[in-house]
Amino acid sequence: MKSSSKTATLHALTSRPGTGLEVRLAARPVGLPALEHFEIVETYVPAPAPGQVLVRNLFMSLDPGMMMLMAGGSSLPMPRYEVGQVMHGDALGEVIASADPSLSEGDLVVHRFGWREYAVADAGAFRRVDKAAYPSLSMHLGFGLVAYVGLMEVARLRAGDTVFVSSAAGATGSMAGQIARLKGARRVIGSAGSADKVAHLTGKLGFDAAFNYHDGPILDRLREAAPDGIDVYFDNVGGEQLRAAIEVMNVHGRIAVCGALNRQSTARPDEGPGDLLSVLGKRLTIRGFTLWDHLDRAREFGEQFRDWLREGSIVYDETVINGLHSAPQALLDLLRGRHIGKTVVRLAS
Repeated sequence: MKSSSKTATLHALTSRPGTGLEVRLAARPVGLPALEHFEIVETYVPAPAPGQVLVRNLFMSLDPGMMMLMAGGSSLPMPRYEVGQVMHGDALGEVIASADPSLSEGDLVVHRFGWREYAVADAGAFRRVDKAAYPSLSMHLGFGLVAYVGLMEVARLRAGDTVFVSSAAGATGSMAGQIARLKGARRVIGSAGSADKVAHLTGKLGFDAAFNYHDGPILDRLREAAPDGIDVYFDNVGGEQLRAAIEVMNVHGRIAVCGALNRQSTARPDEGPGDLLSVLGKRLTIRGFTLWDHLDRAREFGEQFRDWLREGSIVYDETVINGLHSAPQALLDLLRGRHIGKTVVRLAS
């Protein structure tokens, strides 16, 4: 072992914490999960071996897709959670001990080892980010890139399009609606689950129209909001909202399928898009996507997003929950629509 590696390893041994908390999947839920499906455990934190780093997590991300990983099943966008094992998700942390020259103590990194206070892994599993890039560190966990990719790469948004976004007050939907407006959409419409959220969309976020999907048939509400039809649908929900969007779509409309909240928030199977005759007759494009296929757009989006923030032309909403112990309940509340914008858990100050 080289002397520099020995020094790094010795420092890691003396600077690491003894234990840390992590959240494990206690049992696989049948239908909707509850608190008893989570287990919070105090576990030993090892020193990083050569080539590894030890990271103290500052923030972790919560998103509705975690419900699918708890339930398991096939065709998941990423590995499911395993019973008895620590869960995973996006997180941001600070390197506190390094045994690899590519990362130094004090570096800020993003990674996939959420749901724990400390993470030890190969240095290549962590990506260094700029501490000064955004007004708050937790913004590195935002879903703006997901919205940007769905609109620009998947739905091929064009200036003059009418855009409909479901779950528009959430982390991804709130970004999608605003980005559509900034990229020249003629009209932006959103759906949400309460009158307060509808007012938030048309007031603070600048949507042209919005409706509460509990207020009668969704197809009727969408037709009222989009009398000239819609060209792009950013789908976070599936179910009845997807079927309504297909009916209101203009010829050659494009649908970017980002999520399936309807399936995740109920124990019932989703009925899917319904009668596909409209898809055929209107020559619609329906395309699912995940962010991991489009990471080449990250630099492009980051530059624009920082410009929008400096100009004050985009609003970033965030709900911050304190402490790993609060994370399971926060995830359940997120699925029930109790949060606005991006939801993160603060693990350390």
